[in-house]
Amino acid sequence: MIHYGALKVAAKRQKECAGAVLQEVHIRVCRLIEEYSPDALAIESVFTALNIRTALRLAEVRGVILLAAAQHGVTVSSYAPREVKASVAGHGHADKRQMQLMVRALLSMNETPEPSDAADALAVALCHLQAEQARRRFGLPGTAAPLKPRTMSATAASTGLPNQSRPSGATRGGVPRIL
Repeated sequence: MIHYGALKVAAKRQKECAGAVLQEVHIRVCRLIEEYSPDALAIESVFTALNIRTALRLAEVRGVILLAAAQHGVTVSSYAPREVKASVAGHGHADKRQMQLMVRALLSMNETPEPSDAADALAVALCHLQAEQARRRFGLPGTAAPLKPRTMSATAASTGLPNQSRPSGATRGGVPRIL
């Protein structure tokens, strides 16, 4: 693990205009992609049981993140919240605290990752690593191919973005960098 955290947009910036938060998210995600040159970006899909206003806001932010990834040629894998929880905690109904503790244990961290959103992001990355290991081990197609096997819930879902190779920033034989 190189870096983790949660993006926070200042209240003043949030009040500037309707798109200010989305613009700030785009700028920050682009900076992270440029700074760390990830091989892949793993993102959590929008949880549909949330209230509609929250779901719409999350979908907007998710769209901006997908845009930033596409602009930089980074492949994206999307995972359902229950899939992430099952992959990291062993069951799809784990609460925030359980996820924080499991992420801490799996990554051998000295402190529990805070805020819980940062732990959630690390959990999505761990889920992606596990899905990629399974994909490679069993010779399954890459994340750009639409694949939803019934027997393996940890397989990455397609986002419709093309699978692009990036020879300049890709790791060779090592652990992929995931944002």
